[in-house]
Formats: sequence, C-alpha cells, structure tokens
Amino acid sequence: MTDDLDLGFDEQDRGEKGKHRRGRRRNGRSGGGRGKTALALLMALVLLGSIGGGAFYGFDRIQSYFVTPDFDGGGTEDVTIQIPQGAFLADMAVVLYDAGVIKSTKAFTEAAQDNSRSRNIQPGTYKLRKEMSGANALAAMLDPQNRIVNGLTIPEGRTAKSIFKLLSEQTEIPVEEFEAAAKDPEKLGVPDWWFKREDGKESVKSIEGFLFPDTYEIPPNATAETILGQMVDHFLSVTGQMEFADRVQKERGGISPYEALIVASLAQAEAGTKKDLGRVARVAYNRVYTGTFDCSCLEMDVTVNYYFESIGQEGKTSGQMTRSDLDNPENPYNRKLPGMIPTPINNPGKEALEGAMDPPAGDWLFFVAVDKQGNSAFTKDYNQHLRNIEKAKENGVL
Repeated sequence: MTDDLDLGFDEQDRGEKGKHRRGRRRNGRSGGGRGKTALALLMALVLLGSIGGGAFYGFDRIQSYFVTPDFDGGGTEDVTIQIPQGAFLADMAVVLYDAGVIKSTKAFTEAAQDNSRSRNIQPGTYKLRKEMSGANALAAMLDPQNRIVNGLTIPEGRTAKSIFKLLSEQTEIPVEEFEAAAKDPEKLGVPDWWFKREDGKESVKSIEGFLFPDTYEIPPNATAETILGQMVDHFLSVTGQMEFADRVQKERGGISPYEALIVASLAQAEAGTKKDLGRVARVAYNRVYTGTFDCSCLEMDVTVNYYFESIGQEGKTSGQMTRSDLDNPENPYNRKLPGMIPTPINNPGKEALEGAMDPPAGDWLFFVAVDKQGNSAFTKDYNQHLRNIEKAKENGVL
C-alpha cells in the first residue's frame, strides 16, 4: 500500500544534496501544505481505526510520509559549519543536514520560508549544535554571536607569493603548503579552458590571477587547499556574473579570456588611479595585438619586477633597472619579447577585470604618471610622450 504514496519529503531532499537551488514555497498559500498534511493524517487515522487497533502500529510509519521530520529543542553537542559564498537557502539546508544539525532539509527550509529575516544569513562559519529543530537552527544562524569571524583582506594587485605570506601569517599554515597546493590550479578549481590562448604561445598553468582579492573568512581547521580553493571559487563567481569570458571572446577579437586576465593584471600594476585601469589595458592591447607598436611587445617594467620576485630578488624602480635587467634573455617576462607575457603578474580586482574586458576606445601607445595623485597622460605620439615625461619630472614624480 505504501509503495504508491508520493514520498516527496525527506527522501527527495536527500537526493538533491549539493544542488544549487533556491528555497521555494509550496504552491498556493503558505499554510496550504500544512492543511493538506493535517487532512492526510486525519484520513490515515480514520483508515487505521476502521481496520482495527491491531493495525495502529503502522501509524508512525505512515506519519513520517506526511510530517516533516524534525528534531525537538536546541540541540546537543557543538558543531561548526561553513556556509559558502553564493549559497541559497536550500544549499544551507544541505550543509546543516550533512553536519547532523537538522533532521531533514525541509525542517530548515520551511522555517526559513516563514521568516523573512532568513534572507539576511551571510556566508561564513557558524557555531551550532547537532540535533536542532529547523526553527532553532535558523534562529541560531540569525544570531550574530553564533557567527565565527576570522576575516582576512587580500588587497588588489598582490602576487600569489605575497598572498601566501599573508595567509600564512593569519593561519600559521606554512608558506610551503600554499606553494605546494598552488602547483595544480585545476585541482583548486580553475577550469582547463581558462588557460587556452589565441596568440599561439604555449599555455603556462599558474594560480596567478585566480586568487580573487576580497575579505575572506578563514574557517577553523582550514588547509592551504581549502583556502586557495575558496578564493578560486570566488574568482569564478565574480567573473561569471560579469560574463567576463563570454564578453572577451565576443568583443576583443582573437584574444582569449586568459590573455585578457593577463592584461587586467598589467593594468592593476601600472594604473595610478581607478579611472586609468581601462586606458592602461587599452595600451597593452594596442602594443601587443595591433601591429602599431614597433616590437609588438609590452615594454612595461612591472613585468621585470615580477620576474625578480619569482626568483627571490628584490624589485627595483625604473630608474634603478639596468639594461641587463630590462633585456635579460633568460627572463620569460622580458619586456622586449614580442607578444603577451606567459601569465598574469598579480591578482587583479573587479575594476581591473572590467577595464580589460571593456576598455575605452583609443589609439594610445604610451603613458606616464604626471602628478603625485597618480593621474597619467596617454598618447600615441612618442614626442608627446617625452614632453609628458618632462612634465612628470617637473611635478616631482620621476
């Protein structure tokens, strides 16, 4: 008899673990589901009563098909759970169920549907208890005292090496563990297609560029892999919302998303103000891809300093760099090498990504910071560029 019943409650929820789906209301009014449940239970009681007292033992089994399984009370032992970025209420319910906090995902989602404040639940780490009712679990997550805050801000434009050092200082995880985890970007979640290039150069798979700068909550007992994976996930989420890859492929003409990511890192390193991020990106595109620049190379000193850091040397200012520094043939980031450099040189923020995705129109080939506020002068004419350099010297910038 029970095989014909619609088991659309906890069994269905268990089968949907891990799916990204929004919390949903039942069809009709919010109280309609409970009314149908009460009617179904009443019918079950009448049926069992008509069969006889001997069959009443089956009531508990039938009841479980109609009543949302839920724990009573405030729970037992402590447990820590992690709500990831971008999680919907249904995703949160799966996390809670897997951790033994709630008896069924429906116990939580039903409580959340009845509480408009449930939309205020933030990603992060929470201290809860096992075997809590859905309503108590929701209330606990809405209480700021139960949220464990261990925030770390990664500034825009930091290199992976610099980020590893910051993370190590915060977590006491050795830098070497972050370096080891970073050797396999795909294992950390970077899709293989991100490394494809359209310029004919060999693809170099590096974590550089994919560690999105933001403030992160480091969960207790986190590993180097989980922390870097969290940052990669955030990068993919942000660039996905921007439609970065799609727009670059459609609008940049023969330039891959990875090459555009490299350009975003160059703009992040070179631009003195946010308003110049897109214009610096345009200069990089013009120099490498248009054939209007003599060497079709970048000629940006920041690439030389990135190489210095990669081999453990201190960076230098432009004035300190020697000719051998600038034109070292063993440096794969040599500013004179034709074409785009092998990898990003830092981890750019959203505005730098936007600048590389949709740079302003312009035929500029040269730029230089001309004041101490970081504003740059852009031009396509080399003689005008020399005059801009003189202006920068007058203003005490060079």
